[in-house]
Amino acid sequence: MDIWNLLAASIAAEFSDIADQEKALRICIRLLLAVVLGGLLGYEREYHGKSAGLRTHMLVSLGAALFALLPSLAGTSNDDISRVLQGIITGVGFLGAGTILKGSGSLHRVHGLTTAAGIWTTAAIGAAAGLGYGSTAVLSTLLMLLVMSLMRILEQHAAHKRNKNDQPPEA
Repeated sequence: MDIWNLLAASIAAEFSDIADQEKALRICIRLLLAVVLGGLLGYEREYHGKSAGLRTHMLVSLGAALFALLPSLAGTSNDDISRVLQGIITGVGFLGAGTILKGSGSLHRVHGLTTAAGIWTTAAIGAAAGLGYGSTAVLSTLLMLLVMSLMRILEQHAAHKRNKNDQPPEA
């Protein structure tokens, strides 16, 4: 066997993890779903000028999907997949913790909690997509978008009421 045949055989062996077209299509659908759903969530954050926008949410979702998908492709047990999910939860928790800031001064306001929670939830959505739970991933994305938009309206209403109550009464 000459070097070229050996090289071709080695390359073919390295890329033999997808045995058939159905499996390849299934992997593509799961990963693309994770990227699209993460993109929707990231776009909402980006649109409102928040940190951790489009690319961050897409990458977190894709990463979680890939980490969830790989053990199931390798044929590992549910216990092992559960441990992988625990690692995703912990790792993304540290990523989210990096977005939380405590302000200084008299107000001592904490910023970034919603961003951290959004990144964490986006990872869960990506993991759901990676494990083949597409309907759950889509429903969770829709619920997250609803929470982000509806709660923003309620928060603005509450802030308006709070500001109105803080003003001294007219004489």
